[in-house]
Amino acid sequence: MLNRITDSLNFNTEALRLRSERQRLIASNIANADTPGYVARDFDFASALSQATGRQSQAQGLAAPRLAMAASSPAHLTRNGRPAGGTLEPELNYATAAQTNLDQNTVDMDRERANFADNTVRYEASLRFINSQLRTLNTAITGQ
Repeated sequence: MLNRITDSLNFNTEALRLRSERQRLIASNIANADTPGYVARDFDFASALSQATGRQSQAQGLAAPRLAMAASSPAHLTRNGRPAGGTLEPELNYATAAQTNLDQNTVDMDRERANFADNTVRYEASLRFINSQLRTLNTAITGQ
């Protein structure tokens, strides 16, 4: 029972962390809209979340075995065989230019604004979902 609660909260934690990272990346793209030669970056949120939560094999429909790392102490490792304090970083992709510019800048402000607004709404929804989960758990624990 406790493992399912922990898994659910860890999933939402990773989703918030990735949403925050994507927001920072989009803001960086917007800030460099006038920088000559700047190439816009982004990442696929769904695949990054699958990778971060260790659900890559289920998402692809494969049943790949999980390999455990050898360590001298169980305290050296965290979940999914990742080193303590280590988080998987999403694979960054380059954005393709919607139209060519003389300064070779690939930032499309319309696309970046839309991505920024979409990511903001999804970040807020994730926060509300976590708050709702914690409120439900608190109600169940206190019995009110």
